Amino acid sequence: MTFVLLVIVLALMWAAVTGSFTLMNLLLGGAIGAVATLFIRDKVDQPFILRRLGRIIRLVVMFFSELILSAWRVAVLVASPNMHAKLKPAIFAYPLTVTTDQQITLLANLITLTPGTLSVDVSEDRSTLYVHALDIGEKQETIRSIREGFEARIIEVFQ
Repeated sequence: MTFVLLVIVLALMWAAVTGSFTLMNLLLGGAIGAVATLFIRDKVDQPFILRRLGRIIRLVVMFFSELILSAWRVAVLVASPNMHAKLKPAIFAYPLTVTTDQQITLLANLITLTPGTLSVDVSEDRSTLYVHALDIGEKQETIRSIREGFEARIIEVFQ
């Protein structure tokens, strides 16, 4: 059942990407999806997919909530009359718990996409991510929020 569902989803994605929902294009997408699914069939067991999909959805929901909150904070900060007095920009070293290139890249991108923060660099040994924050406040609190937020969700997704 999982195989069939995955092929149908891939066929619909193919049709959406190509912009044509004709029968022939859906069949072509289904054939390509079936071949692709055969390559990953040992990784496609239903409980694993559903569990991972739930973790991915939690990460996406968390990102969008952080995006909205950060955008609001930055907008309030920029609109305040004495913005320069309130700003505390800084670059800080964030000690990484994630280890793979994919995890580090995802974390760096999520941080960069969140208003008010920017991933600057990763150390040579991939143990530290350098982050610029528009308003750092308390450094340890910022590090804790990244560790318990984005990084914890990323680790869950890749388990």
